[in-house]
Amino acid sequence: MFHLVSAIGWLFLQPLGLAMLLVALCVILALVGWLRLSVTAGGLSFLVLFLSGWTTLGALLLHPLEERFGKPDPVPETVDGIVVLGGGLEGSINLARGGHELNASGDRFVETAILARRFPEAKILISGGQGAVFLSGEGDADTAPRLLTALGVDPQRLILENGSRDTYENAVFSKRIAAPREGETWLLVTSAFHMPRAVGVFREAGFPVLPWPVDYKTAGNERFGFAEDNALDSLRNVSVGIREWVAIAAYRFAGRTGSMLPEAADRRGESPSDGKTVAAPQQ
Repeated sequence: MFHLVSAIGWLFLQPLGLAMLLVALCVILALVGWLRLSVTAGGLSFLVLFLSGWTTLGALLLHPLEERFGKPDPVPETVDGIVVLGGGLEGSINLARGGHELNASGDRFVETAILARRFPEAKILISGGQGAVFLSGEGDADTAPRLLTALGVDPQRLILENGSRDTYENAVFSKRIAAPREGETWLLVTSAFHMPRAVGVFREAGFPVLPWPVDYKTAGNERFGFAEDNALDSLRNVSVGIREWVAIAAYRFAGRTGSMLPEAADRRGESPSDGKTVAAPQQ
């Protein structure tokens, strides 16, 4: 139910959906003769699109998320396992055509292939089923083995978790199938904007992980003003930012994460000793 409600709610919270609702409201108000309210609704629709497409609002929404965790410094000498979260593959296209088409978050799997070569003894757990509600597709855990083996990863190293539909199920199902032992080092690979929520959920599930963020959407130095990127990328960043902040708040309310923005921890995933948001050091 949580997954369905979030999918339906997002249809109306994203900038384009909100703008269309305001346009529809504008037309309805005009038809009933409430012209002042109609103009207000139309103006709000324009404002939503302008702020989303032609300003740096999206980057500013993403900055606190992308800067929360960095890659570990120094990098651990040994890694027992790597968990990569789904979301980087075009499920509907891959279901129809086969292959392994990547989307805007495909860096998750490219980086996983690199890490697999860097840590040749590490197990690789791919977590991601078919999470779409309104579109059929192939789960990332079903597609990714074709990509990773084509990039030279031994298929015997792969652990597939293809039942999860969201980040909460990623954590719960991954812990169940990986059965991590005390003292083991497991890397968590996901988009930088998604890392705070993912780390919080994995900690709440009792699966200590070491964040390895990828797929940055911003340079990190943007200030509020007119966007230097194209309007579609700016609009996408606003959509991603709003969705992630709403998801974080919903997860916190539902008790799926212990914090809106988890603090950095050491490489074993233990509780941090301070509130610094720097990369986790090796001990």
